[in-house]
Amino acid sequence: MAKKTFFVTGTDTDAGKTFIASALLHKANSEGLRSLALKPVASGSESRDEGLRNSDALILQEAMSQELDYEQVNPYAFAPAIAPHIAAEQADVRLNASRLAGFCRGALFTPHDFSVVEGAGGWRVPLNDREDFADLAKELGLPVILVVGLRLGCINHALLTLEAIKRDGLAVAGWVANHVDPNMSCMEENLETLKQRMTAPYLGFVPNLAGKENAALIASQYLQLPESNN
Repeated sequence: MAKKTFFVTGTDTDAGKTFIASALLHKANSEGLRSLALKPVASGSESRDEGLRNSDALILQEAMSQELDYEQVNPYAFAPAIAPHIAAEQADVRLNASRLAGFCRGALFTPHDFSVVEGAGGWRVPLNDREDFADLAKELGLPVILVVGLRLGCINHALLTLEAIKRDGLAVAGWVANHVDPNMSCMEENLETLKQRMTAPYLGFVPNLAGKENAALIASQYLQLPESNN
C-alpha cells in the first residue's frame, strides 16, 4: 500500500487543525491503517522535566498508531503562545522551510500508511522574514487538507485560503467544516455556501463537540479520508 501524506492547515488560528488532524488519525486507525503525525513547529509549550512539550503535538502523538519520539513529532517547541517566528527569534533560533522539511522526511521514513504534517495557524503564518508555512508544504510537495473553522467570516477566509494554496501550486486533497462556534448564526446556510463554492473535495462536517470526552474519536465518525496523494 502506498503511503498517503497530507499537510494540514486552517483558515486561521483556532480553526481546529489539531482536533481534525487527530480525528483523521483515529479514522485511519479504524480502517486498519498505520498512522503517523508531525507538528514540526509549535509555540505555547509547557516546561516539563523532559523539556518543552506542546499540547497539540502530544494530542497527535497519542492519536497516531505508530511510535515516534516526541522530538521527532515536534522538533521545534517554544514556550510563549505567540507567532512561531517571533517565538523563534526570542529563543535565538532560525527556522527555515528546508531544514524543517528535512526533519519531516526523516520522521516519515517510519513505516506507515497514512500521515499528516500539521502547520501552525493559517497558510501564511511566517517562519522567518522571507518564508512562511506554505513554503514548508511546498518544500515537502504535499497535498493539503484545509480545516475551515465555522464562525462568522469563515466563507471569506476559506475561499481566500483555498485560492492561495492553489496559486502556490499545491493540490487541495479536501476540506473539513469544523463547527467551532456553537452560537454562529445561519450555520447551515454558511455551510451550504461553502459546499457550493469550495472547489475541492468535501471530507465532512464535524459538529461542535467541545467538552465531550473522546471528542476526536467521535469526530472521526463524521469524516472520510482523502482519496489519494494526487
